[in-house]
Amino acid sequence: MKKEIISFPHLGDYSVPITYFLTHTTPHEIRPAPKITKQTLELGSKYSPDYVCIPFKYNLGNFIESLENGATILLQAGGGCRYGYYAEVQEKILKDLGYDFQFYSLVDSDHFTVSHMFQTFRKLNPHLPFLKFAYYALLTLLMIFYMDKLDEIIRQNIGFEKKPGLFRKTKTEMLETFSHTKGFLSLTRAYFRYKKKFQRIEIRSKENCLRVGIIGELYTAMEPFATYFLEEELAKMNIEIKRFTNVTYLLFLKKWKTRGMLRKIHRYCYYTLGADGMDNVYRAKYLIEEGFDGIIHTKPFGCTPEIGAIPIIDKVCKEEEMPIIYFSFDSGASDTGIKTRLEAFYDMIQAKRGRE
Repeated sequence: MKKEIISFPHLGDYSVPITYFLTHTTPHEIRPAPKITKQTLELGSKYSPDYVCIPFKYNLGNFIESLENGATILLQAGGGCRYGYYAEVQEKILKDLGYDFQFYSLVDSDHFTVSHMFQTFRKLNPHLPFLKFAYYALLTLLMIFYMDKLDEIIRQNIGFEKKPGLFRKTKTEMLETFSHTKGFLSLTRAYFRYKKKFQRIEIRSKENCLRVGIIGELYTAMEPFATYFLEEELAKMNIEIKRFTNVTYLLFLKKWKTRGMLRKIHRYCYYTLGADGMDNVYRAKYLIEEGFDGIIHTKPFGCTPEIGAIPIIDKVCKEEEMPIIYFSFDSGASDTGIKTRLEAFYDMIQAKRGRE
């Protein structure tokens, strides 16, 4: 019998809970895509349509590397924006390249439903009981929630650690512990243990520190390589970071917050703009009201919802004299150019703080 190997694209550290879930719900070997490198983007760009956005290229590059690494089953999250069509287009490209594999999308018609996801996993494991599927799905979602909560602590403090690299080292240990969790109780204990560890890491004084909020498209918010490790660069500048988008927000909070956000920014938006466009208008307003020093907006080149949101965000920031910088990423982006613009932005918000 042919050995089946399941693989999927990278998105930040979320490969850890995804691998955990697949390991406990399927009988197959789980082999996530190799870590993203420049070669990943080069492969994805080589076989992608010219003007498709960069998340498509990263995903396609991940899939090619997975197939070359022995994968026989590919999983795609799908959903959201034009991303809803990505699964079909990527599958066609990979088939045309001569690869032999099975392809499954976890989202049905741009909507996430438990029944569709369960039916997909029954194809991967015909003997999977629903209760076992539900148990590990809930445990995985709790793991993601805990990861996102701890990431908030890290972003607020990593730029001020007295011992460089300690936050990153502790996070690596945390992810390893989470990946071997035995159940809800052990996962919750691990969460509180590592929360204390992060809170006990010695940091320098944050009094009057610069604070910057990151808004924009979801993939470039959550995948560090896609933004050339923007958050790491901000931490080196001793800046406190606030980032809104994570999987917890997308799965649970976004739907319930939409109406309230629209009410608070009715002067600027009467309806949603698609994807996270309206959310980012609200976030810009929120960051201004909370006294942040600057805003960074990230998106892939050609991202339609964000292109629609940018003029509105710009209007909000100009009215309140809030410094904002826009980064649009594509396969031709330069690491040096991004760092140079970021340094200029840092000088600008520091000068503004000095004037105030």
